[in-house]
Amino acid sequence: MSIADNLKQYKSEVESDGVKLIAVSKTQPIESILEAYNAGQRIFGENHVQEMVDKEAQLPKDIEWHLIGHLQSNKVKYIAPFVKLIHGVDSLKLLQEIDKQAAKNKRIIDCLLQVYIADEDTKFGLGFDEVIELLRDEAYAALKNIRIVGLMGIATNTKNEKQITIEFNELKIFFDGIKTSFFRKEDSFKEISTGMSADYKIAIEEGSTMVRIGSSIFGKRVIKHFKNDITAN
Repeated sequence: MSIADNLKQYKSEVESDGVKLIAVSKTQPIESILEAYNAGQRIFGENHVQEMVDKEAQLPKDIEWHLIGHLQSNKVKYIAPFVKLIHGVDSLKLLQEIDKQAAKNKRIIDCLLQVYIADEDTKFGLGFDEVIELLRDEAYAALKNIRIVGLMGIATNTKNEKQITIEFNELKIFFDGIKTSFFRKEDSFKEISTGMSADYKIAIEEGSTMVRIGSSIFGKRVIKHFKNDITAN
């Protein structure tokens, strides 16, 4: 099947539930992204800053670019002029840098707090208690150019659907509590970004509002290394 055919299938299934489909375009060539764009897709997710910067410069300006990978503070400035949503915010320090760069670009940048829900070792993600601590911090309250619009989580990489279901469910329950405690009056706090190709159906059942699907739309990825990375320093 073509990219357009794959996309049509997923858009029909996912968007009928009111869920946003993020086409994960990392390592995909411009031609493939354009095929998806011409088939009606407007939200694309990238893991690497340099790759997203390069693609944004070459592709239509009505694309919504989502940074879905881990983001280092020193690279925020490169995407601050155009990024629509940053999924993986896992520290107050990073949030402060996003706020700083957003102010320089006279923007408010939407962010999701990444919550650690998987039963496996990982470097990234806030614990439930750390999310609450961050939202209570006076330094967070001082930020004027970011907007927390929800939470992001990645389930354990396992075929145990019961475990995945429990992890997504715990995040939904936590989201509801955070909404009530901190964002009761803010309609913008509404997003739960969970679910990828292998587990997106479970994620939607457990309250996800956006799913991230890549190779199932585009086919096998071509690994590309950015040797002349402007953001390396």
